[in-house]
Amino acid sequence: MDAKRVATASSYNTQRYNSSASKVTKPASSSSSTSASPSTFARTAETTPQSTAANTKTTEDGPEGNNEIEVGELGTSLFNSSEGYEDHQWSTSFQGMAIAPFEQRIIDVLLAPVAENEIEIKPDGLLYLPEIKYRRILNRAFGPGGWGLVPRGAHSVSGRNLSREYALICLGRFISQARGEQEFFDQSGLATATEGCKSNALVRCCKDLGIASELWDPAFISQFKAKYCSEEWMTHAVKGNKKRLWRLKSRSFDYPWVKK
Repeated sequence: MDAKRVATASSYNTQRYNSSASKVTKPASSSSSTSASPSTFARTAETTPQSTAANTKTTEDGPEGNNEIEVGELGTSLFNSSEGYEDHQWSTSFQGMAIAPFEQRIIDVLLAPVAENEIEIKPDGLLYLPEIKYRRILNRAFGPGGWGLVPRGAHSVSGRNLSREYALICLGRFISQARGEQEFFDQSGLATATEGCKSNALVRCCKDLGIASELWDPAFISQFKAKYCSEEWMTHAVKGNKKRLWRLKSRSFDYPWVKK
């Protein structure tokens, strides 16, 4: 009886071993191709910081090497070329372009004269309307959700300049397309630069709708500057250099620019 029990147990153990061996050996050929070995992870840990450093290394003139570079995954992770709305691929589509004018109420909102008290001037003398004003005009004309900006390509980096192409879509119609740009100085500023890039593209796209078109009219610019602006010699409080700067007559210069 004992000999029979020993034989049965031995047979069971042999079958269990063979079964386990088959389970282990069957995926052996595929596991090597789908999972990384410890040495692979070690090599990845060693090379990743170097590749990241190569992407972010800059000089006084900008990134070393090619003038056109991608910063990390910036060119691909923020843009999906297959993204679309309904049946139209807005990343490439010109659906609804110039098929008919908008209704008169929308036209009146878009072409309304710009309020002079909302115009700002940069120190170099460039007149501009803050980006948020353009968004408010679009919201009054089309309603929140009735318009949007769609990326038309990946981000591009040249030196310290970040740019990206966008299309303005209003009520399901392609309106215009423009490339927005924004300067950045290090990797930590890329998130802010991408937002500035989008806002700059919006302002440029809105020109085709006639929004604040006076700001591109030389006659209006000259009259506005003569009436509301002043140009003065100012001194940098730290560096000591002098520069002629513009300001609104209702404003004063901010530090570090001082009058001497």
